[in-house]
Amino acid sequence: MVPAPPVPSPALLLVAHGSRDARHAATVTALTARVRRLLPGVRVEAGYLDFDAPSVHGALGRLYAAGVREVVAVPLLLTRAFHATTDIPAVLAEATSALPDLDVRQADVLGPHPLLTAALQRRLRGAGLAPGAAPSTGVVLAAAGSSDPEASAVIADIAREWRRTTGWCAVRPAFASAAQPRTADAVRALRADGARRVAVAPYVLAPGRLPDRIAAGAHEAGADVLAPVLGPAPEVARVVLERYTTAAYALPAGSWVTGPARRAAA
Repeated sequence: MVPAPPVPSPALLLVAHGSRDARHAATVTALTARVRRLLPGVRVEAGYLDFDAPSVHGALGRLYAAGVREVVAVPLLLTRAFHATTDIPAVLAEATSALPDLDVRQADVLGPHPLLTAALQRRLRGAGLAPGAAPSTGVVLAAAGSSDPEASAVIADIAREWRRTTGWCAVRPAFASAAQPRTADAVRALRADGARRVAVAPYVLAPGRLPDRIAAGAHEAGADVLAPVLGPAPEVARVVLERYTTAAYALPAGSWVTGPARRAAA
């Protein structure tokens, strides 16, 4: 008996926000390459909501032209804010409406995840924060910020859990936009509470305007250590892999969010 040919795995589309800052796209390109190495045999592409190319529409069109009919879209987002709950589903639905027989499943956002916290910890060590400094060090967990209270609450939860598991004297959330406090205010508050050293850990994937604002606040308030953004860290790539695998193989067929599979389940 001739064995049946293997069923191809869904393609993976990394959905990034996009930025006028060229460092953003360079970071997404580097992360995409790292994810490809983790998923041999799976087609891995990136698409952008704005500013950069290819757009999500363009990336899906290119996959479709290559014969791909199943795609898992992984949002390169750290919280479930407006982009994850509204923008991305709408863009995916619009893009697939003109592509017959293309099914797209939206995976969960990247955060929160213990691997991301581990990456933050490693970034701080790389920036010069000694492991033994924890009891006298306060950390600012600086996120981009969102007008969604739930997204801000997630950052506060991550800060509390990080403080519990690492032994920092305190971990405080801060935001570059849309929410308070700002990075500089959080640094000053930790100083006022007695922290001998203050480190700022940007909970941001790629460089750009908001990460630059975080860095400016850290310098303005005299933070002792400023870590770089998460970037194409191996931990980030592993979270992408986990989100892809869960969406591609662990969910029921009715969870496809666009395309004929959804219409058949309706």
